[in-house]
Amino acid sequence: MTRLHRGERVVLATHNAGKLREFDMLLAPLGIEVVSAGSLGLAEPEETGDSFAANAILKAEAAVAATGLPALADDSGVSVAGLGGAPGIYSARWAGPGKDFAIAMRRVRDELAGRFGSFERADRRGAFIACLAIVRPGGERATFEGRCDGTLVWPPRGEGGFGYDPMFVPDGDDRTFGEMTAAEKKAFSHRARALAVLKQACLSAG
Repeated sequence: MTRLHRGERVVLATHNAGKLREFDMLLAPLGIEVVSAGSLGLAEPEETGDSFAANAILKAEAAVAATGLPALADDSGVSVAGLGGAPGIYSARWAGPGKDFAIAMRRVRDELAGRFGSFERADRRGAFIACLAIVRPGGERATFEGRCDGTLVWPPRGEGGFGYDPMFVPDGDDRTFGEMTAAEKKAFSHRARALAVLKQACLSAG
């Protein structure tokens, strides 16, 4: 069984500052030191996988190869029912080379409006999905998935979070992720749910 150990140093295979803050908040209570691939100057591998799990493993394996440390990677995105599950694994790419998620959110709105006649009449059910991958030197690996269902809204609301957060209202609340504090979002977070599964399966006290 692939495990994480308290006191261990783990590379988080991301250059996304928002993800780093979120994972640091989630992992610090577990006694795990997180260092990002971005702070180590690692290159971002091309995401050529055909699923969230495949892309997460690809990123973690690249970080292990570059550092010799255990690595944790996530691949995540929003799946929209009215768009047949898109953008899905292409969620970041919809933001363009500048990673401008205002562009990505407008594209979601426009494509839903194009399919249904208007955004308001569209099937706006969505889900944030996160897949976490742990890879250790030597090749041990495991993946864990978390999901948060909700509804898309327009216009976007709130300045918090990142990515598509300002247009996503999770089931069980009437605020977008962008209107929540980090602690409030954690109660719904797809990453937090994936990490809870990882923690149960892989966290070692030793």
